[in-house]
Amino acid sequence: MEQITKIAILGGTGKSGKYLVKALIKQGFHFKMLVRNADSRPTSNLSTENSLVEILNGDANDYESIHSLIEGCEAVISTLGSSQASTHLIRAMNECHIKRYIFLAGININTPFDKKSPKTKFATDWMYENYPIPTKNRQIEYELVAASNLDWTLVRLPLIEQTDTRNTIQTSLEDCEGDKISATDLAHFLIEQLNDKSFIRQAPFLWSL
Repeated sequence: MEQITKIAILGGTGKSGKYLVKALIKQGFHFKMLVRNADSRPTSNLSTENSLVEILNGDANDYESIHSLIEGCEAVISTLGSSQASTHLIRAMNECHIKRYIFLAGININTPFDKKSPKTKFATDWMYENYPIPTKNRQIEYELVAASNLDWTLVRLPLIEQTDTRNTIQTSLEDCEGDKISATDLAHFLIEQLNDKSFIRQAPFLWSL
């Protein structure tokens, strides 16, 4: 896998996405970011203030917006959660010959390789009981991407803390042993996955120690 230097970002204005954008700029990555109503958001100034950033106005649930976003890029990172957006992404990435896709979900997503502890199973069941529609949507999203030919990585997370603090992190393909992850730790881990083959077509849990 060649070194990836230009990225498409979905969810860059969200709570986790803002830390990702900040880390990408600090590390000198070129990236395109899809923003709904970009002209009315403070992030719209990034395109003129920083030559590394290109802001596109559009909707993640619109195929043409997704295609325009990823065109000319080498990888996609999404902090959104939408099976419809993932359907568009799979189609557009195949058309644009882009393979690397990194996206996020909670610990409630199930994979065939899980050995979830009672605590993690309880959290999963709680989400299905209290938020059945979005939880099922995220599971469908995982299954759609897992069935694709993309070089995907799904990063599964506990509570995300909005902090600039860096910590030691831990990963597992079977269970989440931690209760939180720093948004800054998450951002750096996502960026590392761009050129790391360790978790291709896998869904690691990630937490801060």
